Amino acid sequence: MHKAGFVNIFGKPNAGKSTLLNAIIGEKLAIISPKVQTTRHRITGVITEPGYQIVFSDTPGIIDPKYKLHEKMMGAVKSALEDADVALLIMDAKDSLEENLELFDSLRLKVPAILILNKMDNLSKEDMDTLVEKAKAWGKAKVIVPISARQKKGIKELMQEIVALLPEGNAFYPDDTLTDKSTRFLVAEMIREKIFQLFEEEIPYHTTVIVTQYQEKETLTKITAEIIVTRETQKGIILGEKGKSIRELGTLARQDIEKFIERKVFLELFVKVRGKWRDNDLYLKEYGY
Repeated sequence: MHKAGFVNIFGKPNAGKSTLLNAIIGEKLAIISPKVQTTRHRITGVITEPGYQIVFSDTPGIIDPKYKLHEKMMGAVKSALEDADVALLIMDAKDSLEENLELFDSLRLKVPAILILNKMDNLSKEDMDTLVEKAKAWGKAKVIVPISARQKKGIKELMQEIVALLPEGNAFYPDDTLTDKSTRFLVAEMIREKIFQLFEEEIPYHTTVIVTQYQEKETLTKITAEIIVTRETQKGIILGEKGKSIRELGTLARQDIEKFIERKVFLELFVKVRGKWRDNDLYLKEYGY
């Protein structure tokens, strides 16, 4: 009997969805930041074992859309709701249980759900036990699983529960598939992660990254990327005095990319201003949203 299915992760911004996907897959597929709304796309990670294949999807945090970009992000959540075989509902264990359950109710799930209480390391055992009991009273999750995605605690138990709920079926992808995203996409995301890391306030939210060249040469991979911002002042901040900031950004991103593709990388970054790109359908399409 072979099992296969789509297991999609839902939750508020910063609940730990991307950290969970990376912990399960064992590779850094989804970028991580303490800032909210880091994930903008639906990111897929595939696990294939004898007897089952699971296609995991990390989705953007559920928000009230303010721009067309946000609407596209919520579209990714909607499509993930439609094709899920199992839903992973993840919440920060220190966050309001009532608020999260209200949010999960609003998803109107038609598939089995696992409620994940993340960041268990932030609660005492007594508090966690109390939270689990309250969560059980909700009655809409097949099982409640406390985890710490960051410390990879509880992941094994979670996987057992997921496999138990998977439907029977044939694999969707070849055995060696890790993700349906291209290397170009993952490289752009790694650069974007460093923007979240290095810049404050609105800069990361006004920025997107496009890889315009990805060329594998004999001794290294040459990558050119454009950082798109909405205003000239933001371009100045990303470049920094005498190009100091963009050099730091390039160095940090290059180190991550080299680790991921296991090759030496020559990375070139340019900054372009595209006013109101987040509300422009043509730009959004061009930038992969």
